[in-house]
Amino acid sequence: MLLHIPEVLNKQEVATIRQILDAEGWVDGLQTAGPQASGIKHNEQLAVDSPLFADLSQRVAEALQRHPLFVAAALPKHVLPPMFNRYLNGGHYGNHIDNAIQTDRFTGQKIRTDVSTTVFLSEPDEYEGGELIAEDSYGCHEVKLAAGDAIVYPSTSLHRVEPVTSGVRIASFLWTQSLVRDAWRRAMLFELDMNILKLRGQIGDTPEVVALTGHYHKLLQQWAE
Repeated sequence: MLLHIPEVLNKQEVATIRQILDAEGWVDGLQTAGPQASGIKHNEQLAVDSPLFADLSQRVAEALQRHPLFVAAALPKHVLPPMFNRYLNGGHYGNHIDNAIQTDRFTGQKIRTDVSTTVFLSEPDEYEGGELIAEDSYGCHEVKLAAGDAIVYPSTSLHRVEPVTSGVRIASFLWTQSLVRDAWRRAMLFELDMNILKLRGQIGDTPEVVALTGHYHKLLQQWAE
């Protein structure tokens, strides 16, 4: 499931984060690339040992976990600290699949990556190219969102970032271990949850809506780890 989540960060929050990032040092993205990624990853990242990294990362993480759509879609069990990257001067990231296991840089805990998230921090008209292309069984999906919006997709998806031919593309990216490991089950729970909310808004908490809500929680109980 590929899901657009609007307004994770408001425009003032984006502006504040951008102001801090613009004053910070960026390092070669290859510093966090594995053997396969080293030949296809051409970007910059905010150094994780920057004194401002923890604060910026926490701001993005808290904003996501306040957003009901992110919580409903990802069913987060553990959200890894968001990181920040920058693409410019032809920077790109070729086709790849994210590592199945990542380490929480603050706790050292090994986390399974079920859900990948990108929070856009540049407006679409600030750069040319730079589309996130994610592939699934329905084909290729091109993503270029407003600053503050996020895209969520399974970490098993093949994806890439197209070359940035002009301007600068800045984003935050992160991984989440979900309470529900299987992507199809997460998608079914999300769809059921959204339909329950719509029905509740239209007809209230009728016995049927209450029963459907119970069905959702029974499924979550069965599938949660």
